[in-house]
Amino acid sequence: MPAIEPVGATVPGVTHHLADVNGTRLHYVSAGDNGSPVLLIHGWPETWWAFREVIPVLAAAHRVFAVDLRGFGDSNTADGDHDEATSAEDVHHLVRHLGVGPVHVLCQDISGGLGFRLASAHPDDVRSFTAVETTLAGFGLENLADVNHGGSWHVGFLAAPGIPGMLLAGHERELIAEWAFPMMTGSKGVIDDDDIDEFARTYARPDGWRGTEGLYRSIFTDAGQIKDMAESRPLTVPVLTVDAFSAPVTEQTFRQVTAGTVTSVRYEGVGHLVAQEAPETLAGTLLEFMGKVDDGR
Repeated sequence: MPAIEPVGATVPGVTHHLADVNGTRLHYVSAGDNGSPVLLIHGWPETWWAFREVIPVLAAAHRVFAVDLRGFGDSNTADGDHDEATSAEDVHHLVRHLGVGPVHVLCQDISGGLGFRLASAHPDDVRSFTAVETTLAGFGLENLADVNHGGSWHVGFLAAPGIPGMLLAGHERELIAEWAFPMMTGSKGVIDDDDIDEFARTYARPDGWRGTEGLYRSIFTDAGQIKDMAESRPLTVPVLTVDAFSAPVTEQTFRQVTAGTVTSVRYEGVGHLVAQEAPETLAGTLLEFMGKVDDGR
């Protein structure tokens, strides 16, 4: 896993890498030398940078990895599928590439579905699964597109093939800074201008919306796949659900798709972007949960 020079922002103690897996090239970062491995997977509109304050806390006791999904961050945006199932296979191949599995996996927001697919289809890759502010197609995620009953316009818009890249070019920072983050966060100013610049930089790359389009389009093309997987291969690894702004959606969803133990927490006064708004609280919850899993408790 040779290190590369970071293209954008970085964190002290973090090294940057590229991995050629599953027909794409993924950018990921690593930190920490000891302890069980943790893989952090961002949501939208995010990249690995969403975990900038979580990583150093976890790295004191764990080997930590945070990935830019296919079509996001500094990972490849080339032609090909960017859907949920493909991204789940990317992560499966990345875990094999890292050679450190099984790993504690954390997914938040739109990445919850690919994390579920990974843990269901490849349970040997996963030591535990943490779902943060997320739900699944067939279990409520599709309701976010129903604007007549409280859903948001952006779900269908971001899923429309080629439309985000066509209409948002040159307006990436405006969308993220003036609409997305204010709408999603519970505390004003928790994401500063430098952070917004870093996120906007990556979405402004050529074809920088492909990952977003692929994951959001998966909401509409799921056709019962997640429900079928939940019935035939429910999660058997220990599961932690973290709810905040959207409570109790995450807990309700993952209790339905898990055959093993589920631990649930809820953060009051925290918005949707938990890793960015309450990084120390989230890291503390994770350290306690992962410690119990590692100790067999």
